[in-house]
Formats: sequence, structure tokens, C-alpha cells
Amino acid sequence: MQLLTKNTYFWVVIALLLSIITKSPAIALCFGAVLSITFGNPAKSGTGSLAKKVLQLAIILLGFGLQIDVVLRVGYASVWITMVSIFSTMFVGYLLGKLFKVDRDLSVLLSTGTAICGGSAIAAMSPAIGASETHTAVAMAIVFLLNGLGLVIFPHVGHAFNMSQTDFGLWSALAIHDTSSVVGAASIYGMQALAVGTTVKLTRALWILPLSFAGAKLNKSESKAKFPMFLVFFLLAAVMRSYLPNFEVYFNDLAFVGKRLMVFTLFLIGAGLTMGELKKLGLKPLMMAVLLWVIVSVTSLYLILNNFIHFEMPIN
Repeated sequence: MQLLTKNTYFWVVIALLLSIITKSPAIALCFGAVLSITFGNPAKSGTGSLAKKVLQLAIILLGFGLQIDVVLRVGYASVWITMVSIFSTMFVGYLLGKLFKVDRDLSVLLSTGTAICGGSAIAAMSPAIGASETHTAVAMAIVFLLNGLGLVIFPHVGHAFNMSQTDFGLWSALAIHDTSSVVGAASIYGMQALAVGTTVKLTRALWILPLSFAGAKLNKSESKAKFPMFLVFFLLAAVMRSYLPNFEVYFNDLAFVGKRLMVFTLFLIGAGLTMGELKKLGLKPLMMAVLLWVIVSVTSLYLILNNFIHFEMPIN
């Protein structure tokens, strides 16, 4: 599919300008949403597809700013945390779906998006369980709204509680839906938060595969989720950073470009929210998703602040 069409040029130019003018992913996300809601976005499918591709490229480039031993230690240390949080979130989501009498498919999509990695998880789970386009669009819109709130609110909460870089990175990865917003919030907080948040979130993203497979089996669907190959290139970038020290200056430049591309990406993601999607939102699904997010955010914050969930990963 052609990513750059006549209708997408307008959005791409603004995204490029923003990536030069501001370092704030939150500003980019909000500005994109305001423009799209106010004036509409006839190129939504194009900007959405481009955002996915650029997001993957940005994450790969961010890998050039990380040491592979740090990435592996963070990933290994967070495996059990990731596993417990995903299944507990899915269970609480199931209970809340019953409580608010939300359609089963929509409840599963909202729970999956909260538990794993937002829109990507919803996109993978939707065909696996045979969800309708309406349910998928509603789940995407709700998760988008909560992503925006998380990106703006989380850094302030982290500073209010004087959270360490490691703790904030872990919290953002556990409680913010999309990888893009985790990277955005963590990059605002600091480099170590970015390293931890990105790695833990990407570890969670791998759970898309078994959960969508399970959903397909339960629904007797032939749909299969694809392995996110960009994760392999992210690891390779960290390997190059670690074992080719003579190129450190160039790797730093690539990591800097990755950060700027996150601003570019989040503007395009924001441009995906239209007035039509907002009108589809129902009160009960929204209440369920908000309450689930609050429970996950507050619980994980409490556990981290009280050292029930904790690990130290110094950046070399």
C-alpha cells in the first residue's frame, strides 16, 4: 500500500516541522488530535499506516542508545512482572466487562489493549476473536484517549512521588497502553527511564502472539498474529552500540533521530482520532476502560513505590 499520497503530504509536513520545533511527544500527540477533530483527516488510513512504520523505525533507532547487556538484564528481570501483570489485568478486565455489561468482544479488546500494548494488541486480537469493525474502532478510540492522558500525566506523577528513573520506566511500561506513549513519557523523564520503559514494554508486546493465538483457538479462527520483526532489529542496534565503541558518536546521532521520529509518529497517531470515532464511544465501555486503567495504574504505582516490584538496572 502506498503510504505517501496527496492527502497525506499535509500531515507529514506538519509532523516534520513539529519534530524539529519541539521535543515533546505530548505536544505532538495533542496537536495532531486537535487538528484531526477540528478539521477532519481524509488521509487517516495513510497517516495511520505511516505512523506504524515510522514507530518501528524510531524504536530501532532508539536501540542505538542502549547497551545490549542492559536491555537483556531489564528484559530478563521483568519477565515475571510482565506475566503476572498481563494475566491479572485480563482477569480484572473480564470482571469489569461483566459488571458494566460490555459486549464480550469489546471487553476482550479493551482488556487486551490495557494488558499488552494498546492499539497493536487490539489490532492483533480483533481478527483472532472475530470482533466487528465497530467494536475495534471503539476500543482503538478509547485506548487512544487514555494513551494521551497517560503521556501527559505520568511524568508529573513520577516527579510528584520522586520516582527513580528505573521505577518510572517500569511503571510507565506496566500502566500506559501503547509503546509509543510509553517511549514518549519515559523519554520526558530521562534516558534510564527510556531504557527500562522501552525494554519492558517490548517484552510485554511479545505476549501478543500467544494471547491472539489463544483467542483464535477459542473462537475457532484461522487468524494468526505476526512476529514483530522490528524487535530483532532493536536488539541488533543495541548489540552494535555495545560492541562497536568507535562508532559511538554516530550511534548517539541515530538515537537522537529516533527521539525526533517519536515526535513525528505521535503527531500522526494523534491525527488518527476523528470526530466520527468520538461519536462511537459508549459510556459503559469508556467507564470500564477508565476504571481498568486506573486500577492497573494505581496498583502498579503502589507496588513499585513500596518495593514489592523493584529492580535496579544501571545504565553503563
